[in-house]
Amino acid sequence: MKTIIILGGGVGGIVTANELRKKIGKEHKIIVVDKEQKHLFASSLLWVMNGTRKQKLISRQLSTLNKKGIEFVNGNIERFDPVNKEVTVNGNILKGDYFVVALGAEISDSMDINNKGYNIYTPEGSEGLNKALSQFKSGKVVVLVSSLPFKCPAAPYEAALLINSLLLKKGITPDIELYSPEVGPMGVAGKKLSAMLRGIVEERGIKYFPEHQAATVGDKSIKFNNEVSTAYDILAYIPKHQCPKVIKDTELVDESGWVKITNRNTLETKFAGVFAIGDITNIPLAQGKPLPKAGVFAHYQAQTVANNIALEITGKGTLKQFNGDGMCFIELGDSKAGFAKGNFYAEPLPTIKMFMPGFHWHVGKILFEKIFLSKWF
Repeated sequence: MKTIIILGGGVGGIVTANELRKKIGKEHKIIVVDKEQKHLFASSLLWVMNGTRKQKLISRQLSTLNKKGIEFVNGNIERFDPVNKEVTVNGNILKGDYFVVALGAEISDSMDINNKGYNIYTPEGSEGLNKALSQFKSGKVVVLVSSLPFKCPAAPYEAALLINSLLLKKGITPDIELYSPEVGPMGVAGKKLSAMLRGIVEERGIKYFPEHQAATVGDKSIKFNNEVSTAYDILAYIPKHQCPKVIKDTELVDESGWVKITNRNTLETKFAGVFAIGDITNIPLAQGKPLPKAGVFAHYQAQTVANNIALEITGKGTLKQFNGDGMCFIELGDSKAGFAKGNFYAEPLPTIKMFMPGFHWHVGKILFEKIFLSKWF
């Protein structure tokens, strides 16, 4: 009997557990560990922000995994030992034959922004922003990327576009500013896609300020490192992202501050039987930038890792490789969305194609949400 322990109940962890359960016999144990009781489909938080979703509709109880023969352990991960393949959860030591580290990126309020604005990466922040926008009558809305890197590269641009659409429907002429440390939107996807998304943002009258790193965030004002400052009436922000401390304290993490992958196609780490997937990893691309932190990569990486662990255990099947393919829906407001897909491992640069925006891509994202939540729970 083998025991596979998956740290994290996000997209990567859920897909890994389900795929493994299909491929290996019930005599093998699969355990998912998470400090939260619910899985949150984070891609839909922007719809919570604009009032078209409620939190309960995009959440699922992780305990439902038990019905599938997947053991769910709800608790705080206090220590992880990749050498001896042990994890301490709520004071109890769990030993595994294989580990999949899928804890994602941890959100930090390092600039003390939480009591000044709305964190669009949490349900509470998205709900709070929706309430503030529903009561909003005039003034300036600022969308701020507080630091790099951050997960879901399109999110700040989608947020600005959806806020713009919401205010127009209320009969308010929007005054929206978007600040980011990035050189341009989704820069790793290439200059063409970046320019296209920037054009869409600016065509709608949203003022975009790239290469602006926030230095301090005060009540109703922000100062940047380049000595620029701006005032705001409502602040929607992307928080700082960091590797969870319990993993950062291990030898899995390199100088980047994230988990180092020794084989980007199989997601192996330097410890045998220990894999890492999703936002917690740092995977350099040919041009030097890292693979973006996005749920789609965690999903595809999970399928690869689950297949290869099952192959080792059962001897059945063939080795699978993650080849860097990815896709992204980009919400534009007014029930329209864009869609991009391509290969991020391509050399010398990723080969990404942006398709003509339209209503059908918005419907596609809705269907993707429904399929994911029904398939994996």
